[in-house]
Amino acid sequence: MSNLADIQNLDDIRLLVDSFYTKVQQDNLIGPIFNEKIGNQWPAHLERMYRFWQTILLEEHTYSGSPFPPHKHLPVNKEHFNRWMEIFTETIDSLYKGKLAEEAKLRAKNMAEMFFYKIEYFRNGGRNFFES
Repeated sequence: MSNLADIQNLDDIRLLVDSFYTKVQQDNLIGPIFNEKIGNQWPAHLERMYRFWQTILLEEHTYSGSPFPPHKHLPVNKEHFNRWMEIFTETIDSLYKGKLAEEAKLRAKNMAEMFFYKIEYFRNGGRNFFES
């Protein structure tokens, strides 16, 4: 039996985000991409991520903006998104259990899939996978 509680407040979001990005920064596959893109701006990035997940999961509207544009030209492929999702899922499952924890994983999965397809779309000059 698990003693894990669900995500409930901003402190839980901070723990999730900090734990996740600590793992990301150290990951051999996606760490170098994140570290190169973010550079010395990690504190600002983490603050944005707190607000992003607070808005999505707690419905406390503290984030505004478009999350996709900074990712548009990253040198990533499906393998990178799979690794990102693997780390995210492992982080959630190690910290939380409940409705919002499951919602976070679903939202992350949907976002990763959308970002991957949009990046591929732009790489292919505005053509999708199904066009020749």
